[in-house]
Amino acid sequence: MRTMSYGSEFVLTLFTNDRVLAAAADQAGVDRIGVDMEQIGKDARQGHLATWISDHAETDLAAIKPVLKRAALFARCNPIHAGSAAEIDRLSDSGVRVVMLPYFKTCADAERFVRLVDERAHPVLLVETAEAAAVIADLCRIPGVKEIHVGLNDMRLSLGWPSHFHVLVSDFLVGICDVVLGAGLRLGVGGIGRAGDNDLPVPADLVSSQLPRLGATASLVSRSFFREPMPGDLNHELRKLRAWLDACASRDRQWQSAQRDALQACIARLFK
Repeated sequence: MRTMSYGSEFVLTLFTNDRVLAAAADQAGVDRIGVDMEQIGKDARQGHLATWISDHAETDLAAIKPVLKRAALFARCNPIHAGSAAEIDRLSDSGVRVVMLPYFKTCADAERFVRLVDERAHPVLLVETAEAAAVIADLCRIPGVKEIHVGLNDMRLSLGWPSHFHVLVSDFLVGICDVVLGAGLRLGVGGIGRAGDNDLPVPADLVSSQLPRLGATASLVSRSFFREPMPGDLNHELRKLRAWLDACASRDRQWQSAQRDALQACIARLFK
């Protein structure tokens, strides 16, 4: 019998190298906290956009790890490159319990990543290229893969689409999610903002309501979560977010489809 709610089981991951924020997020119930090491190739892909490119360093893990009492120490590594084996060894030695592989295009790269992790941490494949999406069924069959996260920013660049919101409402994404869920893997999608933060051009609640529709049970805590005015009580904001996810998951498919329609209408107005 299911004893926990959708919202309480939902896995939230926060990128930060700020020791104070990490401690507060850990206490508030964020599930995975750590650094974003991805730098190789990212500036070339996203340097012209208003997206965030990390300046985190492996040494930041030593500051973050001691303040985590319940959250898993997390790292997004670089894409597969000549130094991947040494990089993943260092992350493992630093106590990283969850490691995410970004920006890959082939099953061979994903398989190499899982072999390099070698069960020392929980591996997450970040599917964010059209090429990776095309082999999603094969990715799901790689031994040791238990979780796939769909990244929306690079995916929309790979597809040549106007925004990551277009990916979020697409049948293309539904197809990926259905394959991942059909394989029995945990599914993560995109990033999530504060519940009730609806004065953004695209309301945060409209975005987060897509996650239960897609079957996602994991997401990144987005930068917009910490936009001005900053949340005064992180515990309260996380409880409110999980309650909103619960509410969305409890609604019927007709309501969830209407939320998708509303988001499509919103982005149609923004991207005329």
